[in-house]
Parts: sequence; C-alpha cells; structure tokens
Amino acid sequence: MKIIRYLADDCAYYGIARENGRIERLVGSPLHDLQPGDHVDSLEAVRVLTPIERPRVFGLGYNYRAHSQEVGKTSPTIPVLFMKPSTTVIGPGDSIVYPPEGQNIHFEGELTVVIGKEARHVAEADALSYVLGYTCGNDVSDRVLQRRESEFGCLLVGKGYDTFAPIGPVIETALDPSSLGIITRVNGEVRQNGNTADLVFSVPQIIAYLSKYMTLLPGDLIMTGTPAGVGPIKVGDTIEVEVEGIGILRNDVVSAALVQS
Repeated sequence: MKIIRYLADDCAYYGIARENGRIERLVGSPLHDLQPGDHVDSLEAVRVLTPIERPRVFGLGYNYRAHSQEVGKTSPTIPVLFMKPSTTVIGPGDSIVYPPEGQNIHFEGELTVVIGKEARHVAEADALSYVLGYTCGNDVSDRVLQRRESEFGCLLVGKGYDTFAPIGPVIETALDPSSLGIITRVNGEVRQNGNTADLVFSVPQIIAYLSKYMTLLPGDLIMTGTPAGVGPIKVGDTIEVEVEGIGILRNDVVSAALVQS
C-alpha cells in the first residue's frame, strides 16, 4: 500500500495512491488509523507533500560497507547516529536551497523508515511491527561544516540547513527492507547504485538500538545511511533518489539568493 500526503483545495490530506492515478482519501492520519473515506482525488490535480510534516529525523553515518570504504573509514561497531532538525524536511518537487556560504554540498540517497507507533525497549525480532512503512530520502550534507564539527565529536549544522532532508514521494507499507535497490541520479546520470543488503546495521537492529535509549514516536523518520557514490551538487542540478518498490524522489537545487529575492 502506498500512502501519500497531498494538498487539495488548500488543505492537506492523506490518501492511498492507486496505480490508476486515483487517491482514496483517508479520514485522518495513517499514524492513527488507516480508514478510507468516500472521497477520491486525482493525482494529476493535487500537489504531493512530504509524507510526514516536520518530523523528528534520525540519521546514520557509515552504515553501508562500500561507503565506509570509499571515505576511508572502518565499519562502525555501534550505529553512528545524528539528528536533523524538522525544518530540514521538504517534499517531492520542492527545492533544495544551496546555502550562500556552501563550498562542498553533497547528495546522499537513502532508504528512510517511518515509525508507526510508539516504541521503547523493542526487541530486534519485533522491531518491524513498529514500522508504518518506508520512503525515499536525501540526506543533503555540507562536507566542510561536517568535517569541522566531526573534529570535535559533534554533527548538527553540517546536516541541518533548511531543505537538507527531501523525503517522499510516498510511504510504502509492504516492503522487506533487507534487500532493496537504491539509485541516485544527478541530472539523469546514475551516481549511486546500491542495495540495503550492504547495510552494516539492519532496520530492525537500528530500531532496537534507538528504542533502548529513547522513545520512538509515530511519524519519526530514520534515514538508514547512504551507499557508495556520494558527490557534490550545484545550483541548477536535479537530484533523483529511487528506492525499489517505493518510487522516485525528485528535487532541484536553487540558489539561496533566488529564494530570498
């Protein structure tokens, strides 16, 4: 099932996206109840939004073996975690704003987990029962700031600019996250071509680990790490992140001066 959040008649709704371009509007939020109503919308007539509005976002570093190798790191022995502010999150078709002080901004295509119910002290064997579904994500990163912060054992602003977490286009509820292809394209050229089978820490392991220390909430997002092939973006680029079984998340890159004008 593909759950979509969208704008119609100046209001935001959730719905179930069907292959024929029809959206069966839900009565409320899928985080509470997957109850379809009687209204049907056309995908062509609505604007698709980020699947979750202003969520908490957890990210993982060095969680693909091949990516760790390409940056000269050994695979971690515990999940390397950071958080991105809720204001980083944008939806499909929204623009990534290239910061005026940015020197080396990178894309990072990722499988993103959407937590469906409150989770605390969850066993690895039960972890997937706390997942609503999965979506595509792009963990946009300022490498210069990231390296400066990392020298002091922290990581926030290098990952935390507004618009630095494109998410979408849908939440797919019926997926096995253990072996999914991930492709990232820049202006149509494939830059990343990985598979979640290369994850150091699996989705169940990540959920169990996080919930050991904190309560995960419905709507929380976990960006599970990026495959090998990360690289720079520039103003004018179009970035596509495609995850098998979910769809394509597409965003362009614009100048901050254009947004501020």
